[in-house]
Amino acid sequence: MELFKAIRTRRSIRSFRPDPVEDKKLEKVLQSGIDAPSAGNLQGRDFYVFRRGENREKLAEIAFGQGFVAEAPVVIVVCANESRSSARYKSRGKSLYSIQDASIAIENMLLAAHALGLGTCWVGAFDEDKLSKEFSLPSGVRPIAIIPLGYPAQKPTKPARLLTKDVVHYD
Repeated sequence: MELFKAIRTRRSIRSFRPDPVEDKKLEKVLQSGIDAPSAGNLQGRDFYVFRRGENREKLAEIAFGQGFVAEAPVVIVVCANESRSSARYKSRGKSLYSIQDASIAIENMLLAAHALGLGTCWVGAFDEDKLSKEFSLPSGVRPIAIIPLGYPAQKPTKPARLLTKDVVHYD
C-alpha cells in the first residue's frame, strides 16, 4: 500500500475477526516498530506480545474493561524503556525521549499493520501500575500503549479533522 494512502485510510479498529495473525505479518509489524527512529539511536522502547487468551483477557480488564482488546488474536504492549534512554540523556531521556521513541514505533506499527490488511487501535486508557505488576515488567520499563492486532470485523468511517488553517501556523 502506498504510504499516503495508508495514512489517509488507517482507522482505529475495535472489532476483530477470530482469524489468527500469521507469524510473518506479526514479524513485519514488530520490525516496523524496531525500525522507527529514536533519540540517539538508543531505541528506548520494548514490545511485549500476547497471544494467549487469558493474557488478552487480563489486558482487556486492565484497559478498564475494553473487551475488544481481548477479542484481537494478538495484543502488543509497547513500553518506553526509560532506563535505556536515561543512560545517555538522564531525566529528559526518561521523561520524554523514551516516550517519543515508543510513540513513533507505535505509529510505524499501526501503519504497517494497515498496509498488511490488519487492524489496530492505540489504547492509552489502562491502569499502568496494574499492567506492570500483572506482567512483571522490569523497573524502568513503562507501558505506553496496548495495541490489539487482528483482521478487522468493521470498517469505520473517517472521523472529522480540524482544518489545516486551524492547526498549521506559519511564521
